[in-house]
Amino acid sequence: MTGNLQGKIAVIVGGTGGCGKSAARLFAAEGATIIVTHRPGKEAAAAFLAELPGAGHSAFPVDVIDTKSINATRDAVAARYGRCDILVNSAGFTKPVDIKDLDALDDDLIDRMFAVNWRGQFAVIRAFAPLLKASGDGLIVNISSIAGFNGQGSSLAYSACKAGIDVMGKTLARSLAPEIRVMTVSPGAVETDFVPGRGAEFYAKAAATAPLRKIPQAEDVAMAVLACATHLKMSTGSLIIVDAGRAL
Repeated sequence: MTGNLQGKIAVIVGGTGGCGKSAARLFAAEGATIIVTHRPGKEAAAAFLAELPGAGHSAFPVDVIDTKSINATRDAVAARYGRCDILVNSAGFTKPVDIKDLDALDDDLIDRMFAVNWRGQFAVIRAFAPLLKASGDGLIVNISSIAGFNGQGSSLAYSACKAGIDVMGKTLARSLAPEIRVMTVSPGAVETDFVPGRGAEFYAKAAATAPLRKIPQAEDVAMAVLACATHLKMSTGSLIIVDAGRAL
């Protein structure tokens, strides 16, 4: 690692999940100070931060559907660090629903899907935008999914949420420029426990149908997120696909 994020403050929402943790590790290795959000699991978050290189890392409880908790964490970050240079939106939720089973996709599930996976991401950006603008070189990276453009995610509602994330990224890339860049990373099926019920058999079948005959790991997604901060300095509003070619 080159250490070219030395002195940067990186907030990773959902930083105790699979992709969030991997991003935190890579960012810390590059010299960034890491703030992760979690719900619940204060002890586990603290133990994870203790493993990271560097010092000054911290964790805060955030429920992305509760704007008050988001704003409280924003205020705590401002008070403790005085800035935010990088914001990674990796919090999310899904529940598998067959696309033919319209009744199973009931109103409550649809509302929760959008509250967590779209409204929550926007609320985080809205809260942290002033700190990111003050940085003068702010970066937002939203974790989306190839489901947002191929409609083959864990449910129709999840796919719709991710399509909304993609559009939001392009819109905010225009509205928040030039102080803030906005990038979107879209994984395919990633070998984590994010989607309930997916196991070794599912991932083996998915790998067999992917052109690269592999399934991305959480670190593969994190490497794309890191590249947005370290190498793609002239990119904004762009979508990076990390799927071993499954979307082809």
